[in-house]
Amino acid sequence: MNLGSDNMLLSLATVMLFVGVGWALAVVTAHLRKRSAKSQAEQIVTESRKRGDREKQKVILQAKEEWFRVRGEEENKLKARQRELDLREKEIANSEKTMLRHENELSQQESAIRSKERELEEQKEAFKTKEHELTKLLREQNLALSRVANFTQEEARELLLENLKRDYKKEAANIYKEMVNKAKDNASREAKKIITMAIEKNAADHCVETTVSVVPLPSDDLKGRIIGRDGRNIKAFEQATGVKVIVDDTPEAVVLSGFDPVRREVARLALNKIISNNRVHPNKIEEMVRSAEKEVDKMIWRAGNEIIARLGVGRVHPDLIKILGRLRFRSSYGQNVLQHCEEVATLTGAMAAELKLDVKLAKRAGLLHDIGKAMSQDQEGTHVQIGLEIGKKFKEGPVVLNAIASHHEDEPKTSLISELVACADSISGARPGARRDTLDGYIRRIENLEKVADSFDLVNKAYAISAGREVRVMVQPEKVSDAEANLLAAEIAQKIESELEYPGQIKVTVIREIRAVSYA
Repeated sequence: MNLGSDNMLLSLATVMLFVGVGWALAVVTAHLRKRSAKSQAEQIVTESRKRGDREKQKVILQAKEEWFRVRGEEENKLKARQRELDLREKEIANSEKTMLRHENELSQQESAIRSKERELEEQKEAFKTKEHELTKLLREQNLALSRVANFTQEEARELLLENLKRDYKKEAANIYKEMVNKAKDNASREAKKIITMAIEKNAADHCVETTVSVVPLPSDDLKGRIIGRDGRNIKAFEQATGVKVIVDDTPEAVVLSGFDPVRREVARLALNKIISNNRVHPNKIEEMVRSAEKEVDKMIWRAGNEIIARLGVGRVHPDLIKILGRLRFRSSYGQNVLQHCEEVATLTGAMAAELKLDVKLAKRAGLLHDIGKAMSQDQEGTHVQIGLEIGKKFKEGPVVLNAIASHHEDEPKTSLISELVACADSISGARPGARRDTLDGYIRRIENLEKVADSFDLVNKAYAISAGREVRVMVQPEKVSDAEANLLAAEIAQKIESELEYPGQIKVTVIREIRAVSYA
């Protein structure tokens, strides 16, 4: 009994021991797992923090780079703006200096003119005094002659006047020459002031003439239709054409303002279509503008083809024909540029024919010498530079390119045709009336100029030269002295001024030439 109880107790102790050990192991295992999980969690948190720090540093670096880049761009813009402002300040300062200098020059000129006016008044008074003394002296001489020669007073007067006429004419010619020289000195100074004033007064008129088109209206009621509700029609029209529409108090007219003559012509045609249309809205305006653009393109193409056919310059690239046709709507100093180019081509061809040169090439060079003016309002640079680029683009020959580049002395001339083009350009552009008149009118004016000079008895022959800007008059040297030649030039100039109408100024040159020839 005691042995069985001991075994049972032993077994129970063993079981309890195993249970205790198991529970202890479980506790230890749980504790270890907890520590492991905590360690892993700490490691994950540490790695997350490190990764977050790296991302943070990366974002900060990117933000700094972007900030430096933006700051650099803004600094460059500010520097460029500052340079532009400095340049404008210099230009304004130079303009102010120029204006001050001009004001000083004008003040000096005014003082000089007033001084010369005083001198002329004094000379005038002295001349009157001399005239009274001469009249008194003539009376005394007439009485003396009548007494000494036993002539009547009428006979003495005729003889005296006949003797004095020759001497007085020579003296008058000398006085006239002296007065002309003084007048030229005064006129040179006064002309600068007059030209400056003329430029100031006429610059605005010329600008208006070349940048404005006036479209007549059947009635003023159409102005409201052109403007539209809240101005939507006129805004759509200006946006579609690029031309400013001026609707003011001018009766039955609307003004189109723009520097591009082709756009202005498109706007004029489109506005005429709008006037003839009963209902107008922005979509309809765009349609009419597109229709007008097609019409102007046809006009440009037709103008280019017609001038090429008339001159016979050979094959021309279609795009170059269009550029040439644009010159129909371009004017320079009031002269149509396409007409000017045709005239230069004709003159160049005529001179080339006389010199046995290539007439077709000469005409082509003359026709294209101002081609750059067709695009000078759309591109930067002079019309010579733009024309040279156009010629190279369409593979024109070296003679044509040199004629374009050298007709204003920008580059040296390398061929005779370039010389002829420059000469023809001067004739067409500089002759009186070239900018406002036709060739037939110019020829008639030259003929009338020579007829006026030939009408004087002492003139052998007169020639109009320098495109009508000068008349060379050959006189009989044995009948005209040097002083009388000056007087004759003044009389011819006065007759030209009273009988003819001409632009600009005409120079009259009287030539008195004596040739002595002997043989041994």
